[in-house]
Amino acid sequence: MDLDVFVSAHRAEWDRLDHLLRRRRRLSGAECDELVALYQRTATHLSLIQSSAPDPQLTGRLTQLVARARSAVTGTRTASWRDATTFLTAGFPAAMYRARHWWVPTALLSTLVAVLIGWWIATHPEVQSSIAAPDELKELTRPGGEYETYYSSHPAASFAAQVWTNNAQAAAMCLVLGAFLCLPVVWILFQNMLNLAVGFGLMSSAGRLDTFLGLILPHGLLELTAVFVAAGTGLRLGWTLIDPGPRPRRTALAEEGRAALGMAIGLALVLFVSGVIEGFVTPSGLPTWGRIAIGVAAELAFLAYVYVIGGRAARAGETGDLSTAERSAAVPTAV
Repeated sequence: MDLDVFVSAHRAEWDRLDHLLRRRRRLSGAECDELVALYQRTATHLSLIQSSAPDPQLTGRLTQLVARARSAVTGTRTASWRDATTFLTAGFPAAMYRARHWWVPTALLSTLVAVLIGWWIATHPEVQSSIAAPDELKELTRPGGEYETYYSSHPAASFAAQVWTNNAQAAAMCLVLGAFLCLPVVWILFQNMLNLAVGFGLMSSAGRLDTFLGLILPHGLLELTAVFVAAGTGLRLGWTLIDPGPRPRRTALAEEGRAALGMAIGLALVLFVSGVIEGFVTPSGLPTWGRIAIGVAAELAFLAYVYVIGGRAARAGETGDLSTAERSAAVPTAV
């Protein structure tokens, strides 16, 4: 595209749109129609320039002009409780449902890796000795040792808040860092699985695997599922950068990135629930079967939320991205 010719052909339309936006008096009906038409054409011009002949100065001017026109056409919009309700009942579960082909295999493979590493640690004393000295290992795994007292060493409320903050940060990092070709996500996920495997292996070698599972499962089922969802979505975001499919790479990355950022908020709420369970249920005096039953119930509720509510929303066309009215205009792409 010859940028100079394109600018000469359409400068008058841009100037006219700028003039209408600067008018102090109320526009007439015909002027309002003209404003809408010019806004749509200018948005198309901006998209063409960005994709064919990007020029920073011209792109900046048209971006500002389109933003002003969009505000004039659509009016100022503020978030409401209806937006939050729509997000929780449609956008967030639909985004997780759409990403299931990524996070379900991620969960299965990660769990297998954790079990294999845990088995390796449990069956190789030399590996255990490289982790800590024998006296330290004995203190960690004995009845009433550090593995058990960890969950009750702090007040429940502050412990739950600390756990929630740490897990939400890890999930957000998985979602955001996925854009860096997936590698940071794999590393974060491996570190989480390694920590789990060390506890699994050491407690198993001490003959206390049942105690370990009784401490991990109440909160760990939901917590790990949320981490797997974040990691799988991050991997999907990274793969979108490599293979955007029929969409332009910029458009695909923007759409998936917006959905991923929305999922960071939703997963923070899920991890809040798991943090409450970890702070109040895991160290409680309930019998082991009762604590595990609470964890299983929370996990089943989450899966029903994803597959029933999210599946219904996804089949209705929900993607977890912004609504059409809130997204920038884009030029149709031939495939």
